[in-house]
Parts: sequence; structure tokens; C-alpha cells
Amino acid sequence: MDNLTPKKIVKILDRYIIGQDKAKKAVSIAMRNRWRRQQLSSELKEEVLPKNIIMIGPTGVGKTEIARRLSKLAQAPFIKVEASKFTEVGYVGRDVESMIRDLANLAVNIIKSEHMKKIQEKAKAMAEERILDLLLPPLKLTRSSTITEKPEGDEKSNEVKEENHQATREKIRIQLRDGKLDSRYVDLDVKERSMPFGVISNIGMEELEINLKEMMGSIMPEKSKRKKVKVPEAMSIIAQEEAGKLIDMDKVVKEAIERTEQHGIIFIDEIDKITGKSSGHGPDVSREGVQRDMLPIVEGSTVSTKHGPVKTDHILFIATGAFHASKPSDLIPELQGRFPIRVELNALGKDEFIRILQEPRNALIKQYVALIKTEGVDITFTEDAIKEIASIAAEVNERTENIGARRLHTILEKLLEDISFNAPERKNTKLSINDKYVKEKLSDIVKDEDLSRYIL
Repeated sequence: MDNLTPKKIVKILDRYIIGQDKAKKAVSIAMRNRWRRQQLSSELKEEVLPKNIIMIGPTGVGKTEIARRLSKLAQAPFIKVEASKFTEVGYVGRDVESMIRDLANLAVNIIKSEHMKKIQEKAKAMAEERILDLLLPPLKLTRSSTITEKPEGDEKSNEVKEENHQATREKIRIQLRDGKLDSRYVDLDVKERSMPFGVISNIGMEELEINLKEMMGSIMPEKSKRKKVKVPEAMSIIAQEEAGKLIDMDKVVKEAIERTEQHGIIFIDEIDKITGKSSGHGPDVSREGVQRDMLPIVEGSTVSTKHGPVKTDHILFIATGAFHASKPSDLIPELQGRFPIRVELNALGKDEFIRILQEPRNALIKQYVALIKTEGVDITFTEDAIKEIASIAAEVNERTENIGARRLHTILEKLLEDISFNAPERKNTKLSINDKYVKEKLSDIVKDEDLSRYIL
């Protein structure tokens, strides 16, 4: 994170997301502030709270894509949740605290993987020794029958056997490392833990289910099942077992909770779906109730997880919503105050669609060209064809529902339907898609508004 300045973060996001400079700038500053806070004195560090963000914009303009790319950039626990999945405590559904539990679980897995990498070589060396024991069992040396008798012949014989055994073991070690024994099978005892029952999850029950399974798992004895596996697979299984023994899980959990509290980021999508005014007959359990439950978590509270208590004071929250049927001011005032930064994302038009089709590293045109190429068919799009596709997408968005860049997916699927279907029978051919071909395939559908609603 030291080298990731706001400009560098924006530059990386530019590779995948067209436009939306305000949103990119806001999230890059928020990310950098996480690093800046860590450089402060411990006294001041506790006082600096994260500046939570609400990204407002119609569907298909890049809100979720920004989250996806940020999650890859952030060297920190990062999860994306759907606000519409949560319900008020006491009703069927997931409670909002589950997002913190999920974040803590993710952090434990991240830290465990990091520790695994550190001890991988040691675990591999230990696994190698165990594989060699399976391929060449330890030598049983002859012992004299009485304590007083120590024949020299027996001792020399044992020494020679030991030397020969060691030499053979080293030869097998070289063969093992060179991959010459990869086709060999070995008998391996694989541990299996039998679970006698499960618990049907309900609101607040997922944590109970996990704890019950863990408790019962520790009571129930581990059964070993002998399997015949190839040497590489056996090596992998044994290395995992040895790594598990070497890792200090108490240290992992402690580090994971600290990273969750200090660096955790939660991306709350579709926050506009929990806005809405009360019906006047009591609280709305699926909207305002969720907001009230979310408030203490965003404000800063302590949530119990199976790994221990997690404080949410310094977790960064980034929320997004289309707000087409409501507005941010419809959120309860206390929750609004906890999202001080608001960024509006612009709707996309023809010019942006042209760029989206060509410029990003994961551009749709590049994806479809690569997919069809696997069948031995080379397709190319002329500049006029790309402009026509972008124009149709913009037109359909205006006349029907505006689903942003997602419209390009539906249009390209329809456009390349026949080519994709016949590709396996047209190996070693080249096809050029021009504006004439695009019009032939799509003009009739675009003209018929009812048809375009169903197909595009």
C-alpha cells in the first residue's frame, strides 16, 4: 500500500473503468487515508475515523466494477454485500452483523494463507521425508538377543545396512524431485471427520451452526481412511497437514482481528433498496429497521464473532445505490451523517460505449474475439461496426430501461449468436464485422420497441 498513491490507484482503475473520475478520485483518497492513518501516533490514530462514501448513479455505470477492482487492489479484508439481503433482527433473513462476521472469516483466511506461504518450504521438506518413508520404509536393524552379547559382526552389518539404506533413500529423493516417481502410487491415511448432523440456518443461526459443528467436530473422533494416491497428490496432502501443524492459529486469529479492525473495507451495494418511509403503523422491518440495525455498526460498535469480538470503529464503508425511486435524504438522518462523502456517477452515452467496447483491458470486444478464436475463427470489428453497436445501445437505453453498459452485453450476444453457434464448423476462417452486418442483424429488433424490450 506504501506505493499506491491516489494517482496510481486512479490509473489502475482507468484500465478497467471508463469515465467516472469523481468516484475514482473519492475511493482512491479513501484508500490512501487508510495508509496515512497508520503513520500517525497511536493517540491520534484512534481519533481519525474513516470517511465513508456513498456512490450514487444509475445501474450499469461502473459502481460494482469499482468495488471489484478495489478488492483486488486492497491488501486488506474486503467484502461486498447486498443491502437488500438483510432484515431487522427478529425476522427471517440475515442480520447486519453477519457482514462483520464474514469480514473476520475472510481476514482469518487471508492471514492463514500468508502464514502458509512463509512455512511452505519447511512443510514441503517435512512432506518429502514422509513420502520417502512411504516409498522406502525405515530399516529394521538386527539386535543381539542378550544385553551382555555385542558381536562385532552384527554392529558392522548394521552399519553397512544403514549406509546402503541411506544411499538408496538419497537416490529415491533425487528421483522424487525430478518427477520420475509421479506415476507411482502410495497408500496414505487421510483423516476424515464425520459430522452426525447439521443445523438448519435461520436468522442469527449461521454462527450457532458453525460453533456447533466445531464443538461436535472436536468431540467426535477423527477417522482415518486409507487411500491409494499418486505421489504428487500425496505430497500435496501431507504438505497441507504439516503446514497446519506448523501454523499458530492463535497468532493468526489475533492478527486477523487486528487487520479487520484497522484495514477492513465493506462495500454495501443497493443501499437505496433499504430506503423508504415508514407506513405509519410502526417501523418497516425490511427497510428502516435494517437502517437502524446498520447504524451502530457504521458508527462503531463491537460485534461478536467466532474468532472473538471485533470493533467496527475504523472499518471503511462504501455504499452504492441507483436512487432512481428514492434519494439519499430518504435514509435516516443518523445514517446519512455517517456517510459524509457523496459521489455522483454519470449516466453513459454513445461516446462512453465506444470507449468501453475497445479501451479497457477486459473490453467486451477483446473478450468475444478471444472466445471465438478458441474455435479457430478470427473475427475483427471495424470502427464503423463499433460505433453502430454503441449507437444502438444508447438508443435502446433511451427508449426502454436504461441499464447502462450492461446493454452492450445483450446486444453483442444477439449480434454474434449465429457466428458463435456455427464457429466449431468454420475452423481456420476469418470474419470481419462491419456496420452493415450490425444493421442487418439488429435494425429490425431496434425498430420494434416491444421486441427490443424482450430481446435487447
